[in-house]
Amino acid sequence: MIPFLRSFWSEPPVAGAPRRVWRDWALVAILTAASVVEVVVRPDIPFRWLSFAVALVGIPMLLVRRTHPLHAVAVVYGAALVMDVPWLVRGADPPGLYTNAFVLLVAYALFRWGSGRQALLGLIPMVAVATLALIFDYTGPSEAIGGSAVFLLAIAAGVAMRYRTRARATKLDEIRAREREGLARDLHDTVAHHVSAIAIRAQAGLAVAATDPHAAVDALRVIDAEATRTLAEMRTIVRDLRQDAPAELAPLPGIADVRELARTSPGEPQVHVALEGDLTGVPASVGAAAYRLAQESITNARRHARRASRIDVVVRTGDDAVTVEVTDDGEVATRDGEGYGIVGMVERAERLGGTCTAGPRDGRGWTVTAVLPLRGASA
Repeated sequence: MIPFLRSFWSEPPVAGAPRRVWRDWALVAILTAASVVEVVVRPDIPFRWLSFAVALVGIPMLLVRRTHPLHAVAVVYGAALVMDVPWLVRGADPPGLYTNAFVLLVAYALFRWGSGRQALLGLIPMVAVATLALIFDYTGPSEAIGGSAVFLLAIAAGVAMRYRTRARATKLDEIRAREREGLARDLHDTVAHHVSAIAIRAQAGLAVAATDPHAAVDALRVIDAEATRTLAEMRTIVRDLRQDAPAELAPLPGIADVRELARTSPGEPQVHVALEGDLTGVPASVGAAAYRLAQESITNARRHARRASRIDVVVRTGDDAVTVEVTDDGEVATRDGEGYGIVGMVERAERLGGTCTAGPRDGRGWTVTAVLPLRGASA
């Protein structure tokens, strides 16, 4: 219990507490009018205008109950103490209005919006009012239990809404973090793939510029096309990052688009793509992951595989999973397995319940193998 109280004491106020809205003004107006009617109609209220004055002090505090909950509690329950104590000491029923039930809203707001310190401090005047009522105006256990239950229910509702909102905010933060990770992977895959192709073609163009101007012009055309694709895909990613931008309607890349990687990756080493199995039943999320894994693997092979002449991409669709296998025939060299590219591929596969491994082949070359369960689309 003590650790919980310490933890609750250190809790900050709930962020985003709404300020006064029209409903608050309407509530204050209705309660004020109801208090006037009650004072005029009820004959059993002693010093009725004094009771009305106390209500007028407390009711406006509903306007600040969310932004300044402790102040609202102090004023409302302080006024109740000042009003009730003389009557309770004399053994008489304290004057009060039925509309004073709004004090429950103030108690709720304190535990819903206030800091832990404010909530625990605000309990002092609340408990004082309740204790005095039990001591000097005790009418039986049923009324005491009923009144306490209503009071505790208001506090419990405030605490429940407080933690429910926090849990929802935590979940939204986790979703945003996963979205940012996915966008970071897409940005890395897109930029790395196209920029690698641009660099390769630029090097080839420089090598033949003096002897074969036409080949150099072809290289420039490829560079222009790759740059255009890079800008288009980056605009899509930036549009996803902007909350106020219209939704992107372009479909996700899928397994069928893996063939395009051979066409958009000209030069050495050559890329050969083979698609096996039924592609029609592959969920969009699995197809997009397979495409990105193949794209990143091709980029890594071109970046690291020395003297490679061929990159083979094989995508097999089975009954339960899609397997992506990318191999090259380059010289096996030390590759940075901790780079973001490999880490991103492993994370992408694991998000769908699959696996991704990378390592040297027997003899020569490098292999990346990813297995993506079809059921992972619903994960």
